[in-house]
Amino acid sequence: MKKIVILGSTGSIGTQAIDVIENSKDFKIVGLAAKSNVELLAKQALKFNPEAVCIVDEDKKEQLKFLLKDTNIKVVSSNEGLTYLSTLENCDIVLNSVVGMAGLLPTIAAIESKKTIALANKETLVCAGEIVMQKAKENDVAILPVDSEHSAIFQCLKDEKNIKRIILTASGGPFFGKTKDELKNVTKKEALKHPNWVMGQKITIDSATLMNKGLEVIEAKWLFNVEAEKITPLVHRQSIIHSMVEFSDNSIIAQLGSADMRIPISYALNYPERKESTGTPLDFSKISSLTFDEPDYDTFKCLSLAFLALKEGNLMGAVLNGANEAAVELFLNDKIKFLDIATLVEGAMKSFDNTMEMTVENVLLADKTAREYVYSNI
Repeated sequence: MKKIVILGSTGSIGTQAIDVIENSKDFKIVGLAAKSNVELLAKQALKFNPEAVCIVDEDKKEQLKFLLKDTNIKVVSSNEGLTYLSTLENCDIVLNSVVGMAGLLPTIAAIESKKTIALANKETLVCAGEIVMQKAKENDVAILPVDSEHSAIFQCLKDEKNIKRIILTASGGPFFGKTKDELKNVTKKEALKHPNWVMGQKITIDSATLMNKGLEVIEAKWLFNVEAEKITPLVHRQSIIHSMVEFSDNSIIAQLGSADMRIPISYALNYPERKESTGTPLDFSKISSLTFDEPDYDTFKCLSLAFLALKEGNLMGAVLNGANEAAVELFLNDKIKFLDIATLVEGAMKSFDNTMEMTVENVLLADKTAREYVYSNI
């Protein structure tokens, strides 16, 4: 039986992971963590009786303790609590589905504790891919992708080496085909209306700006050790082909499935085995067509900025991500307009002195600097 810690257990990925685990006899949950949803976290803890739980919002720690007062479950809080959970001795796999930069330090701590990583926190590799992958190599730790696109690539690759390119599919979000003029005054409600996936607010906005695809390009570079020139984003509106790999002989292998995250979650948690999943099966008789389009790099500038960050390297991924997190937060709080997200991210990148050494401390500093730029330029 695999013992698992779920960071981000009350979010979209976390709750679907719990659904996968509930329908299997192969896992035991030993740790659960959430940002602020104390009621759901307590409900999960009472059901699965883990060794420890973490509520990142320290103001809610006492409430969680009260809700779990009749148990022996250890209650911790803050980002340090996430790190505590990720290093539990009685743990085999850490599923990191924390949103944003907060996932970096727990991932590093879990790797140093030699835990297998099921990674749904793309920011970990966007901001510090060089450091994280090197630590994984040094500690002989497997990083298993949970994102549907990277899971697809992982499944297509197997032991293949002669990669011509990775074709990273994107739904195009709710604004596919729109012009800049049409996007000037789009609302938060419109941006959160994703055509295919039910996800958290931050990732849904990233999908609308195509920043999510940009972050995935950077993540793919580190996960699969390929250069940017070999990664091709392609808009595939149906979200049925989750990504493809083209090889040197011009053959292409694609991974297909319904738009159900329980399928890649199950694959990562059960790897190297492939087991029965609660995910929705794909019915080919109901598919009328599969379409593919080039992304509009000019209108959806965030995707271009991600390629620029990858080209510049060093700490620019952390700047890109930090500025984007801050800008998305401002958009969700009705402080800026939709197109301002890309403008602020670009400004943060242009203003940053990218000459510092790549260290965890400097990654955190770059993140902080980028956020400060965004908050001071609205």
